[in-house]
Amino acid sequence: MRPLRIKFKKRAKAAHARSKRQIKERPYIVPLFGLLLGFVIVGAALLGGSGKTLRPSDAHVVFLFDKGDRIVVDTKAATVGDMINKLPLSLIAEDVVEPSLDTPIPEDNFRVNIYRARPVTVIDNGNKTVTLTAQKSPRVVAQNAGLSLQSEDRASFVPGSLSEGIIGEKVVVARATPVALNLYGAQLTAYTQAKTVKELLQEKQIELSGGESVQPEENTPITPNLPVFVLRKDAKIVTAEEPVAPPEQIVNDPTLSFGTTVVRQKGAPGKKLLTYILQTDAAGKEVSRQILHEIRLQEPVPQITARGSIVAVPGDKTGLMLAAGIAASDHAYANYIISRESNWRPSAKNASGAYGLCQALPGSKMASAGSDWATNPVTQLRWCSGYAKDRYGSWGGAYNFWQKNYYW
Repeated sequence: MRPLRIKFKKRAKAAHARSKRQIKERPYIVPLFGLLLGFVIVGAALLGGSGKTLRPSDAHVVFLFDKGDRIVVDTKAATVGDMINKLPLSLIAEDVVEPSLDTPIPEDNFRVNIYRARPVTVIDNGNKTVTLTAQKSPRVVAQNAGLSLQSEDRASFVPGSLSEGIIGEKVVVARATPVALNLYGAQLTAYTQAKTVKELLQEKQIELSGGESVQPEENTPITPNLPVFVLRKDAKIVTAEEPVAPPEQIVNDPTLSFGTTVVRQKGAPGKKLLTYILQTDAAGKEVSRQILHEIRLQEPVPQITARGSIVAVPGDKTGLMLAAGIAASDHAYANYIISRESNWRPSAKNASGAYGLCQALPGSKMASAGSDWATNPVTQLRWCSGYAKDRYGSWGGAYNFWQKNYYW
């Protein structure tokens, strides 16, 4: 073995001497090698700027909030439900997951909230019902406890007390009183929280004009099924009942990701009664009609929608947007659109030929922003920003359009 090592040692020395001699004879080799190495480093940096350093498009970081704890989940799940089903969370049917299980997970730092069911005592006319619920709307809690509510019935959260034997929350239902309302000959059942006939007229927006009267008198207390007549002399009156669309109440929720919406309470239509005074000819045929009153018989139940307001754009995407000149105040809008258009894949292409981060059609449109439009996400974002401002006035305008139409 020793002669073999000596032989290798002699060969190494000879090779070293030969290399030194070649460098002396060709002094340009060292700077040329350094130049080539520099090109390799710069090329790697350019590739990094072309989106190669973005996280894999099929994996996302999700912030899961459960029982006050934040759990960071790195997942390839496509929807909230797919992710939840793979986690050992031990959910029960009464627990609530927001947003809904069919909601896609389109971006990093996406927020998912789990609300655990807790016992709530529902009190309705002295009757107590204990229900297990995670709902935040007192009206929904009462309905989940099996109660049927009129739109005029009221439900509210009230702290329980030991003197009542109630630990935790309670929901108190205040029932509306039914009234037999006869309006210009139309017999109706109306529900009210009013205490007197005068308050009933005000609540239903019934204003007595000349020639109109109400019976019983306005100071009469409201009792269940009290007959109330609103009359008009010497006039031909007709009535028509129409639905009233439920209003939508938007609540900004800092526990949900920006752009996420959750319906906390479903709306229900109300009813209104239109009263017309008729103009007739000599033969008694109707010539025209004029609205005399528009009265709310039944108030609609508003739809309560929680809208996410937390903005958590990942750092790699923030850096790209800043490099493209997109203002920080627009990052939430741009991230929302791009996450859903391409999942932040610069080479994304659909069947129609739309290409790139914001799915330009055709992709070659983006050449106006730079010759490297096909691979460089910063170039693509510059074009996207110009498109958003030219077509919608701003990134905020583009976001509003996307939410309504699911494209831009």
